[in-house]
Amino acid sequence: MSDATLSLIVLGVTVVLFVVNRLPVGLVAIGSALALYFLGLVDVEGLTSGLGQSVIAFIAALFVISEGLDASGITAWLGGVLARVAGRTRTRVVLAIMVLAAVLSPLITINGAAAALVPVSVAVARRASLSPSRVLLPLAFAASAGSLLTLSGSPVNVIIDETATEQTGSPIGYFGFSLIGVPLVVVTLVVIALVGDRLIPRRESQSLPEDFSRYQHDVVDHYELSGLATTGVRTFRLHVGPASPLVGKTVRAAITDDAIDTVAGQSARGRVLSSTHRLEPSDVLVVSGVGTAVQTLAREADLTVEDTIGRRTGLINRDNGICELVIPPRSSWIGRPAFGGMVRAEDGLLVLSVRRRNDDVTSRENALHEGDALLVYGPWAALDALADDRDVLVVASSETVRRQTVPLGRSAPRAAIILIATIALLASGAVPPVVAGLLGAGAMVLFRVLSSEQAYRAVPWATLVLIAALIPMSSAITSSGGAELIARPIVDLVSGHSAYLLLAMLFVLTAVLGQFISNVATALIVIPIALVAAADVGVDARTVLMVVCVAAAASLLTPIATPANMIVMNPGGYRFGDYWRLGIVLMVCWLIVAVTLVPVFWPIDG
Repeated sequence: MSDATLSLIVLGVTVVLFVVNRLPVGLVAIGSALALYFLGLVDVEGLTSGLGQSVIAFIAALFVISEGLDASGITAWLGGVLARVAGRTRTRVVLAIMVLAAVLSPLITINGAAAALVPVSVAVARRASLSPSRVLLPLAFAASAGSLLTLSGSPVNVIIDETATEQTGSPIGYFGFSLIGVPLVVVTLVVIALVGDRLIPRRESQSLPEDFSRYQHDVVDHYELSGLATTGVRTFRLHVGPASPLVGKTVRAAITDDAIDTVAGQSARGRVLSSTHRLEPSDVLVVSGVGTAVQTLAREADLTVEDTIGRRTGLINRDNGICELVIPPRSSWIGRPAFGGMVRAEDGLLVLSVRRRNDDVTSRENALHEGDALLVYGPWAALDALADDRDVLVVASSETVRRQTVPLGRSAPRAAIILIATIALLASGAVPPVVAGLLGAGAMVLFRVLSSEQAYRAVPWATLVLIAALIPMSSAITSSGGAELIARPIVDLVSGHSAYLLLAMLFVLTAVLGQFISNVATALIVIPIALVAAADVGVDARTVLMVVCVAAAASLLTPIATPANMIVMNPGGYRFGDYWRLGIVLMVCWLIVAVTLVPVFWPIDG
């Protein structure tokens, strides 16, 4: 059996395993690379060649940059703009969401845009009294179209650009993709606006992402903080001055005003004082009472007033936020004192409220019990650290709350400058794309937009393994003559016919494969076939490469065609067969646009 036949058998088995989807795609890709090695189709260097490709590092860098935009609040700001622009009519809401997805995906990839915009889109749909299923499928399809606007829109674009450079010495360029991307985005918007309402199913969402747009309002209502402000009874922290007549008095006996209740005392370092402790300068009395009475006492007794209700009027901002905690069984927090107005010595967080069995016990000192709920306020870094504390259960991730509710955080200007600088480097060609990407990703960490841990978490390692493992497949198909075997029937079929027929057939081949396996895997498989066919027919390599690029992005018929389709599946309540109705209409339109316009911008004869 020839090497060409063996390579195609491995390819066929790999595609079948991808479609069956019983094994992890990364395992299938690695298994295919190992099969090629044991069959003698690649050597050890060929087996591991994918790991050393610059495309791997570039794709990883793009995801880190995407994470930086999200963490800095730029994505939340865009969501706020969307909510104001979208209005409440279906067409306006859908178009606003699609435009934002199409603009965001070329900057932070399809999957990054889909993941970032699903919560925003669900919130906007709810405000417009629309089912999320009406907006999420257009979101995914618009992100796929928008990915063709820039080099960084999709890993496929990077692969196409590098292949074009290798084959012709002329790259597509950072904004070169927009020549075909802009028409595709326009066609996608028009088609969905005209026929989307009839082709998109109405489904009940199975698992909606949490919407934190009203989180502060809900927390204030649940913990009855607004009620405290209405009655005028608030919690204050009174700092004892050196000349205060309260120095030397016990915590219990320090305040005799009936309008003011002493909750507890704390030392300057946060240690909770006993009721018999005699006050010293810089000690703190936590009291509950009417503001006027507390202010009068403070003037008379040389006390500095810290009004914790002032913090409650702006619970969430760039610097500080709130976090709800629940005490689990066997927690080391059980038995520790807690009360409203307490500042924890461990992390400086202010306790705003304590609830036990849904009763408010904020205004007195309590030893914490299993099941108690606390609302704490303080710097985001301290709140984020609670997620790693196994002695408490965090009700809502502070990181998620911050990303949805704090537009344009402190790091937003830095993230925006880094993004602009990265795009400038990519567009100018001053440095290779991988260098520009790595500079941008490194700057996100260096300038503290992201922590190193967040940067590592942002990288989709499974995707990188998939790409690296399939690169040997692409090489083996080419070197063994397998690509020639597939390309020959295509060439024979189009021989004597228009080269446009070749472009159409390559589009169909790529698009069909792309509905069942990843578009990256599809591109890596089809590219060598397309290049061989183009050489035999006399078509410029860049022409067929751009048709393959568009077809690979046309992952519109199944939820498994691209991660973005999967991201919207559960929130939209979609079924497997819900995608093709609108998807097939869009795909035909994309085919017409690609076959018609690609040769205009990248002439067939070069």
